Amino acid sequence: MNQFFANILTGINSLIGNYGWSMVIFTLLIKLLISPLDYKSRKGMRRTQMIQPQIAKLQQKYANDKDKLNQKMSELYRKENINPMSGCLPMLLSMPLLFIMFAAMRLVANTELAKQAIDLLVNGVQNNEGWLWIKNIWMPDSPFYGTVVDQANLNMITPDIWKNVFASLDAVKVDALAALGVTAENISGATLFPLLEATEAYQAEMALWHELPKLNLLITEMSIYAKPNGWFILPILACVTQFLMSSTTQGQQLQTNDQQQSTGKFMKYFFPLFSLFICSSYNAAFSVYWVVSNLFAWAEQLVFNKMFEMQDRAGNTGKPVKEEDSIK
Repeated sequence: MNQFFANILTGINSLIGNYGWSMVIFTLLIKLLISPLDYKSRKGMRRTQMIQPQIAKLQQKYANDKDKLNQKMSELYRKENINPMSGCLPMLLSMPLLFIMFAAMRLVANTELAKQAIDLLVNGVQNNEGWLWIKNIWMPDSPFYGTVVDQANLNMITPDIWKNVFASLDAVKVDALAALGVTAENISGATLFPLLEATEAYQAEMALWHELPKLNLLITEMSIYAKPNGWFILPILACVTQFLMSSTTQGQQLQTNDQQQSTGKFMKYFFPLFSLFICSSYNAAFSVYWVVSNLFAWAEQLVFNKMFEMQDRAGNTGKPVKEEDSIK
């Protein structure tokens, strides 16, 4: 399945000719594919939230009688025709698809990085895949990263990817690598990077990178490159769009106790900061996915809310049970 989704992304790129825009289209296609599951999940959670005040009353009234509480809760769910799992089940069904998609994006990114490293080693040329302000979409959008792959990224490429990339090389590149002692059997990040590091092309890039002074962050120092790969725009957009999406989602949830309110507030600020951290160190293509995905989810939530409001007015989603009926 990973290869199937990777083929979809590469197929889109064969038509578009740019992996940045291909990632935008790929993300929208995946989000549209799981949108029906998102709709069912949000609808189920919304209907459950509508009766949260009644559930809280039951929990308070039968706090010392768990059997009676479970009975009354079941009666309430039955009366309102609500499945308690209706909000979670569609989400659980969509999770494997998202994990497969992440793996597919990582497969494509690592494949392209391996090709770039081999091209630089053999031809002395860095064949960047640019997008808007980003010079190389397979490296992070950050002034703390250059355009050329580093040892850490090369070491993350798995042996099967190296072998597949090697198998796709033409005879000229295979012979050039063989002259350096690199074969299909021993090709890896650990094998390639020392050779790459010794080339004039790599050293020339490194000489440009470290012209600026390092940024002192008290606990560590970070190099600001004179020839940066990006300007930290995507990580900031990921943080802002995540906060926007989280705020919209939190605004639609009923939080009936202090613990839920505290958890909701924590999540509202944690996920944007987590997005900033992830997108500041992962490749820019992944950050493009994250930003587009957040924007889609935010717009989707607004559309779903309008649909739910229309259904409420038409009487299609059911109304909350009266309080006196719920706690009998």
